[in-house]
Amino acid sequence: MAQLLRVQNFTVSSDGFGAGEGQSLERPFGHADPGALMSWAGATASWPNRTDPGGSRGLDDYFTRDFTHNIGAEIMGRNKFSPHRGAWKDHEWRGWWGDEPPFHTPVFVMTHHTRPSFTLSDTTFHFVDDEPAAVLATAREAAQGKDVRLGGGATTVREFLDADLVDTLHVVVAPVKLGSGVRLWESPDDLLDRFHLDVVPSPSGVTHHLFWRR
Repeated sequence: MAQLLRVQNFTVSSDGFGAGEGQSLERPFGHADPGALMSWAGATASWPNRTDPGGSRGLDDYFTRDFTHNIGAEIMGRNKFSPHRGAWKDHEWRGWWGDEPPFHTPVFVMTHHTRPSFTLSDTTFHFVDDEPAAVLATAREAAQGKDVRLGGGATTVREFLDADLVDTLHVVVAPVKLGSGVRLWESPDDLLDRFHLDVVPSPSGVTHHLFWRR
């Protein structure tokens, strides 16, 4: 069975932005409130950062649980890894996630400024300066037969869409308007020339958009 490149649980605002403007160390999503964007997942029983019992079951919980299913590697853009721009000034910076990153696979960070790989827990970060197709080939080899997740942000997802490399997308539209930022799309209809689409509303208020190749 072919290895898929999958976008999963990628959440955008109602006006199509995956993050706001002005990303910084203190505000990874810029002026956007990640709690408002991701509250649908944080409320589920399967949310990995849950520290108390409970949480919702049902549709949102299904997608939260599916995040790691059959994933052998992840690709992300540099701005999902770090707010820093240009050449790396501090190799002690090891991402937003602390000593236990949530990926549990090799992660390939796309950047024009490479740095040595390093491992935190069971996640190894590699820094690659190459075209999307070449990065995907490397990630597929590292995934050892499993699928590859394209983690974002929106600019990186668009790069792989423009290169016609994405097999499936799960995009969650949250009832939040940002007005500006890093845009994934003007409308989900932008992708209908290449993908089938099912739209499934959730009781939580978000809408799940499920795309697969025509």
